[in-house]
Amino acid sequence: MSEASIALRGVSKSFGSTHAVRDLDLDVPRGSLCGFLGPNGAGKTTTIRMIMSIIYPDSGSIEVLGGSALRSKDQIGYLPEERGLYRKMRVGEFLEYMARLKGVRRRDLASYIQERLTQLELPDVYHKKCEELSKGMQQKVQFLTAILHDPELLILDEPFTGLDPVNTELLNRLIRNLHDQGRTIIFSTHILHQAEQICDRIFLINHGVKLLDATLEEIRERFDPRTILAEPLEGRPDLNHVEGVREVRPVADSSALELEVEDGADPQRIMQAVLLAHPMRSIKLRQLSLSEVFVRLVTQDEGAAAAARAREELAHV
Repeated sequence: MSEASIALRGVSKSFGSTHAVRDLDLDVPRGSLCGFLGPNGAGKTTTIRMIMSIIYPDSGSIEVLGGSALRSKDQIGYLPEERGLYRKMRVGEFLEYMARLKGVRRRDLASYIQERLTQLELPDVYHKKCEELSKGMQQKVQFLTAILHDPELLILDEPFTGLDPVNTELLNRLIRNLHDQGRTIIFSTHILHQAEQICDRIFLINHGVKLLDATLEEIRERFDPRTILAEPLEGRPDLNHVEGVREVRPVADSSALELEVEDGADPQRIMQAVLLAHPMRSIKLRQLSLSEVFVRLVTQDEGAAAAARAREELAHV
């Protein structure tokens, strides 16, 4: 376990008759940026709370930075799903208090905090009360509380909730920078495409059960793309007659077409047949998104009806 920042073995947790997490094994390698993914209610937050020793598993073992989260708390930065600031405190006062709780003893603490606020594009909030800030500003202040002490391990539970696209990209950039500095980061979200943009490893969970635990590269190698993206040189050809093509769909706001390949058909041969049937500006295999991978795994594990429900849920996030 020495190479893992976090290691779970056979971890289970129930609340009454609800099995929130079932026999979970997980290793988070040191220095990785791990997306902890799944729909709402999948068991992500329960697992994170057990990792943080906020609640304890019914069975199994959890190791964090070689011990428990309680022993390693000053090396961990945690942004919980439930946000909470001391609303009547001024931002600078609140951040100084939180920094000292985490063992920060800098003489220049006030200027250090002001510098980090400026980095988060909050240069003028130091003397404002927390309750005077917008929800997005409060979110960024709470993110700052998780990183002020330069933790070795950073655990972010739904960090982008309530942020507009500009601030989402700002946080994205900061998270990538922290990872580049060698931090281990767990990024929990039900919005799969966000994790796909920044994570190098994916842990996918549903109904408390692990469906996938692999690097993005391994996922792309494992899940053979079954969709061809073709852009005709001109016109909109009828390619439904090409052997091995199950369905042809137009791509919105584009002249391109998506060709869904039948199970067992060879995509390379189909691309050759398409090129013979009509001149193409470009043709390539489209990589599966994490949402599509998730639906495929649910189909294998629980059947088509469960996959349809999963697809509908993901479509509404």
